[in-house]
Amino acid sequence: MNDLDTLLLSAQDAFAKAATPADLENAKARYLGKAGRLTELLKGLGALDAAQKKTRGAEINAAKQRVEAALDARRKALADAELGRQLQAEALDVTLPGRKRGSGGLHPVMRAMERIEAIFSSMGFDVADGPEIETDWYSFTALNNPENHPARSMQDTFYVDLKDAEGRWLNLRPHTSPMQVRYARAHAARHAEAIAAGQTIPEIRVIAPGRTYRVDNDATHSPMFHQVEGLWIGENISFKDLKAVYLAFVRAFFETDDLQIRFRPSYFPFTEPSAEIDMMFGSGPLAGRWLEVSGSGQVHPQVIRNMGLDPERQIGFAFGSGIDRLAMLRYGVGDLRLFFEGDLRFLGQFK
Repeated sequence: MNDLDTLLLSAQDAFAKAATPADLENAKARYLGKAGRLTELLKGLGALDAAQKKTRGAEINAAKQRVEAALDARRKALADAELGRQLQAEALDVTLPGRKRGSGGLHPVMRAMERIEAIFSSMGFDVADGPEIETDWYSFTALNNPENHPARSMQDTFYVDLKDAEGRWLNLRPHTSPMQVRYARAHAARHAEAIAAGQTIPEIRVIAPGRTYRVDNDATHSPMFHQVEGLWIGENISFKDLKAVYLAFVRAFFETDDLQIRFRPSYFPFTEPSAEIDMMFGSGPLAGRWLEVSGSGQVHPQVIRNMGLDPERQIGFAFGSGIDRLAMLRYGVGDLRLFFEGDLRFLGQFK
């Protein structure tokens, strides 16, 4: 065995004992580095004659290639071992049962809202939707609630850092009544054409469900709540129609005929006369108790004018009900805040 064979065996043994890439690089330096054993042999070629230099150089280069091959093989072995450790650490047990994705469901308030829309749609009412950030005119003035009127405190709301064209602060709508005005004004031109042509004036039947905002927060009130407002305007619409429509609605909503409603005199600036609507179940845990469920009244003539209609020719009623309150009664929920806390244990009951 010559010196190059001995060097090769020594290098292979050193590479095999290297347990980490850093150890392997240290072993490489001893054989292939600038001061390595093979490098020193190549430097010694200068002392040989031409014939010896050619023969000895070829032998050293062959030995160097075998050392480099042994080095590459050990590098690959270390890399494969590291990859194996990573795969082992990150291994998935495919025999475990998969994680199930829970099925969702509609929020109880949204269930109630969809039910309300379906019931009134079956009665011929349109469903209107509009902006939640409103102008002062639509939120108050158009509803016969002028600036500085004390009745505005009944619908005290939140304001945003924006103003309308007249310099008034925009607000988060305190009710969905502005959408009634917007809807009626959108149809006012068609009504005027019918009057001018001596034709029957088309009726306006619409509900406006949606989110509303007031400065209120307790077990039965929330600063954000849901409301549905209804409007029916025609040439001969009276309180009798209001009672018939609302009674039919609550009987369909609660799926029982064993209830009754009553009208209790009240005050709202946008209706005259005005009434609170109370409801009483004939059976069940709430039987025998009158429960307030809505405000209502005959639309005030000034509001009719603000809608772009003629109060001498057109008359009608309006009502406003809290969807959250109706949902509480339908599902037997005692605290309004449960609807908004996001507790899946509570919400899961309504899937």
